[in-house]
Amino acid sequence: MKHIFITLVFTGILISCNSSDKTKKVIEVTSPKETVTDSKSNDVEKQLIAIDTDEALIATALMAAPKESRARCKVIGYNMAGKFVTLREGDNEFIVLADNPNKPGFSAACYHKDLEPFMARGRELKAQGKSGGEIFDIREEEAKSGKLNMGKSGSTLHIYFGAGELYDPETSKVAGARYRYVVYLPFATSESTGLPEEPIAVNHPWIMNPGTHRAHIMISPLPEDKE
Repeated sequence: MKHIFITLVFTGILISCNSSDKTKKVIEVTSPKETVTDSKSNDVEKQLIAIDTDEALIATALMAAPKESRARCKVIGYNMAGKFVTLREGDNEFIVLADNPNKPGFSAACYHKDLEPFMARGRELKAQGKSGGEIFDIREEEAKSGKLNMGKSGSTLHIYFGAGELYDPETSKVAGARYRYVVYLPFATSESTGLPEEPIAVNHPWIMNPGTHRAHIMISPLPEDKE
């Protein structure tokens, strides 16, 4: 009987030790995981930096252009010194307009070179202090008279925009930025295109400013994190 009692006590001690060891192992495994997660989060935050050089303006602006065309796009816009200049020469069909570093948020655009007369005229009138409404009316009159070349019907504007002002220097992506596309069809209407004058639902195309020189198809894809 004494031997049986000793055996039972010894068995109990072994079970207790094994339980204690398992508890320790769980603690040792979960603790490093938490540390790794925190480290990754900090690394992501460290990657985002301010767009505060001409090189950064060019890199982020090119995100508005189709990927296969970025290497040869001409880039224009305000430099960090506040002057409107050609930031980089190019030789393909696209002109890229960099973000204005003196305005909040981020907005870059890429458009077909056939739209340059229309875009340049808008910038010229804005520099003269004209309001948005005045610019619209002047270009409308000039387009109808043939003085303003609106380019080929279907010329497209790519817009890369967002409220963020930080970017990842490794990818050139701007935090929170998304895309929007504008396909210009001067003087087109809902009847001539079959498109509604208001989007039927989120992410659906529609025609804006129908019947005018600035008639265009609006396409606003959903943000990547909502796809």
